[in-house]
Amino acid sequence: MAGSTPASATASAGAAPRVGPWQEAWRRFRKHRLAVASLFILGFIVLAVLVGPFIWRVPIDEIDFSVQLQGPSWAHPMGTDDLGQDVLARVLYGGRISLAVGFAAMMVAIVVGVLVGALAGMAGGRLDAALMWLTDLFLSLPELPLLLLIIYLFRDALTQVVGPELGVFILIVIIIGGFRWMPVARLVRAQFFSLREKEFVEAARALGASKPRLVTRHILPNAMGPVIVAGTIDVAAAIIAESTLSFLGLGFPPDTPTWGRLLFDAKDNLDFAPHWAIFPGAMIFLTVLSINFIGDGLRDAFDPRRVIGS
Repeated sequence: MAGSTPASATASAGAAPRVGPWQEAWRRFRKHRLAVASLFILGFIVLAVLVGPFIWRVPIDEIDFSVQLQGPSWAHPMGTDDLGQDVLARVLYGGRISLAVGFAAMMVAIVVGVLVGALAGMAGGRLDAALMWLTDLFLSLPELPLLLLIIYLFRDALTQVVGPELGVFILIVIIIGGFRWMPVARLVRAQFFSLREKEFVEAARALGASKPRLVTRHILPNAMGPVIVAGTIDVAAAIIAESTLSFLGLGFPPDTPTWGRLLFDAKDNLDFAPHWAIFPGAMIFLTVLSINFIGDGLRDAFDPRRVIGS
């Protein structure tokens, strides 16, 4: 009939645009103001340590005893250490290593945790019991004493093979990641137990989907929300662990200025050169705090049961 509008066109015009799960998660994340602010702070820190050394070209090993232990100035915005080395240059260089350790250890923990949790959640029975027994065993181990013992025993052997800096990096990443996968495995296992009985998984199983396809295409993507949240916590924990090891003198070599190593070098000069410890300590504090707030925001974004104020 002339002038009439088809019902399908009217329905299409009046229908709300479809919002995917990731868009909805981002909308919920933006309502967490501390998380959004922390995201900008962390992004600024990452950008500073990546780009900063190309802008601030002061060498990290340039010794000048005429300016040793000087406070912040225009020539040295974060002051100098006991050898007259520029603290800003060393903080920017060390930030690369500290952040790289944090993110690499997080990836190790996520990969191992997802693998163990997925196997336990899909297999069940004896395999599930064995994997959970292994998880409980790792959870019962004291992390810091074992970290110190393993590094003390294997650091020299590994550094002789691949070099001092790369060898310590690999060792610290593997050890820290190897002691952080257990919470991820438990989360993934619980998600698998919940999701494998859902209607969409049963429908895919009825259509003949194989078990690997069920895991990779249907269950695992829907279980990644809590894993991402746990990953942010692992990054912060890995940065703290690396800083602790470096502060105890068992981390990177003395000529590699990580944030923890800078604190270790500055501990005997706190009375008359507090700036030497304040700036790397502030970087650790801001990085870990911003990552924790981002984790809170991601938890709110991926958990639809939590009520977030508009």
